[in-house]
Amino acid sequence: MIRETINAKNAPAAVGPYVHAVKAGETLYTSGQLGLIPETGELPEGVEAQATQALENLKAVVEAAGLTLANVVKTTVFLADINDFAAINAIYANYFIGEAPARSCVQVAALPKGALFEIEAIAVA
Repeated sequence: MIRETINAKNAPAAVGPYVHAVKAGETLYTSGQLGLIPETGELPEGVEAQATQALENLKAVVEAAGLTLANVVKTTVFLADINDFAAINAIYANYFIGEAPARSCVQVAALPKGALFEIEAIAVA
């Protein structure tokens, strides 16, 4: 099996000892993407802005692997507050148009850097 490390130039640097994604064979596994602004490493205010930026970051990582969001088959969404579920769905739907991937969405006690939203994905070529 061929294993390839992916680090996207248009996504924020990792905040720990990991890479943006690993492509194993035809499958891409992404690390969790926060809503960090790539140029500054800062989080925008509010869950909607963070979700939008995190999805843009995810898109950049997937594209760096030569795929698109249409290749995503599974996502996991982590929320600091499950009450943001409806607002997140509206933003999420703008990125996964047509046949949506499978998804899990959970509330967590805390996210890195005090983030309100994080997403990870699995994509297949």
